[in-house]
Amino acid sequence: MNYKDLADLIFPDAKEISYYEEKYPERNLPEGAVVSRFAPSPTGFMHIGGLYQALVAKEMTKKTNGVFFLRVEDTDQKREVENGVTDIVNSLKDFDMAPDEGMISDTEEIGNYGPYKQSLRKEIYQAYAKYLLEQGKAYPCFCTSDEVEEIRKKQEAAKIRPGYYGIWAKCRNLTVEEAVEKIKNGENYIIRFKSPGREDRKIKHHDIIKGNVDFPENDQDIVIIKADGLPTYHFAHAIDDHLMRTTHVIRSDEWLSSIPLHLQLFHELGFKAPKYAHISPIMKNDNGNKRKLSKRKDPEAAVSYYKEEGIPVNAVKEYLLNIANSTFENWRRANPDKDMDEFDFQLNKMSVSGALFDMVKLLDIGKTVISKMTAEEVYENALNWAKEYDNELYEMLQDKEYSLRVFGIERGNKKPRKDIAKWSDVKNSIIYMYDNKFLDNDISYEYAKISDKEEVNKLLKSYIEEYFDINDDKDKWFGKIKDLAEKNGYAREVKEFKANPEKYPGHVGDVSTVIRVALTGRQNTPDMYEIMEVLGKDSVIKRLNKAIN
Repeated sequence: MNYKDLADLIFPDAKEISYYEEKYPERNLPEGAVVSRFAPSPTGFMHIGGLYQALVAKEMTKKTNGVFFLRVEDTDQKREVENGVTDIVNSLKDFDMAPDEGMISDTEEIGNYGPYKQSLRKEIYQAYAKYLLEQGKAYPCFCTSDEVEEIRKKQEAAKIRPGYYGIWAKCRNLTVEEAVEKIKNGENYIIRFKSPGREDRKIKHHDIIKGNVDFPENDQDIVIIKADGLPTYHFAHAIDDHLMRTTHVIRSDEWLSSIPLHLQLFHELGFKAPKYAHISPIMKNDNGNKRKLSKRKDPEAAVSYYKEEGIPVNAVKEYLLNIANSTFENWRRANPDKDMDEFDFQLNKMSVSGALFDMVKLLDIGKTVISKMTAEEVYENALNWAKEYDNELYEMLQDKEYSLRVFGIERGNKKPRKDIAKWSDVKNSIIYMYDNKFLDNDISYEYAKISDKEEVNKLLKSYIEEYFDINDDKDKWFGKIKDLAEKNGYAREVKEFKANPEKYPGHVGDVSTVIRVALTGRQNTPDMYEIMEVLGKDSVIKRLNKAIN
């Protein structure tokens, strides 16, 4: 008996690998085109680190007219969560990162290199496992989990490297006849890779991000096909990336130590290995210590958090590009109005150590992104977010024409307003503009410098009776506020007050703050003239009278 007989006994129905090599030919793409993938496991919610990896892969493929595909690595079916695939697909869609190829829902896919779910590729993995068995590069292992555990305990007691290798690989040297007899006797088995490696030899490898690294060769006889007939991650990824014609594997740096094994698998299978780029994780500052963003401790670790908070998609993507390439910030400063897709993203300029996550910076980017939107864009985004997350805001926005005028305040000018960082800020930033929310509720008026109630009332009454005219243009309107200030003993100009502070109880700015607080309940708002224009005469009078009363 020979290796082929053993392979035929284990996988009698497996096709020749030539069938798959022909079925999935080299891709017809331009020179230098990157083919890369996002290949998550549906074992929990989508992590921001996953979105970060997907963005980097998508950027590289887009830039080179390549292909970005979504492969779902669901061979660990015990840990799979309900709707895991749907969550991954929707997260990519929500952030405008839908794949060119691969899974587009839990059950649907597009592209000619599928199936894109590993659990549906069982026969492909078995064909390549059979090929390795035929070459004597793999073997059936009959060790029970108790026996493997016993080996591990002995290794620990002897203070030597744990694993299934060398003299510890009990089934490695079984003859074909012994293996066949055990199989025919109904003994359970898995398939292991027969590693040709030696731990005392080194491999040198160039990682696109980490640079030159060297490792001991892999000498572990890892499991390639489990008892359920499905492959392990290591084996599946090598076959998938070969057949899907992946040129660049962009993944988390927790996999960097697997490089010796993965390159060895590619070599023994007769494949050309892809280029690898290992991305450092996104870190968090925790009382002066750096740690990975944690699914358990940090709400911002979940991609769903950004949608729930209403942080604009482009703000999140710009922030992640900022983390990915430190040159992005300067580029954005020099090109404030360019589409981020025009940025020349470079894999080899990514940080070797993990970038710190900075929510303040992300929200600052959010403010800038929203400040550049038209009133119509702000309205549509806020309405869509509110429909899902805030009934009160959704009701407020039903009067589209009025809401557009509210969002139009201080928009489209040289220095647009930057008071909204995320859609969940919208309600608080505009609620005072809606009479049914303002006039029907108790307002706590905090008037700043001029706070004496009698003085406030005197100024407001005087403004209503002598100076207020909704038809005034902006210059005339502000001239009248200066007149009001001067008539009541306040400095007409701020510089007059600064020159002689003892001469006046305050200046025109303090007087306009009284009117602002009476109109809005706030000391800081966008342009007051524009606010009054949007509110209209009746609303302004009612609000000033409410403050007086």
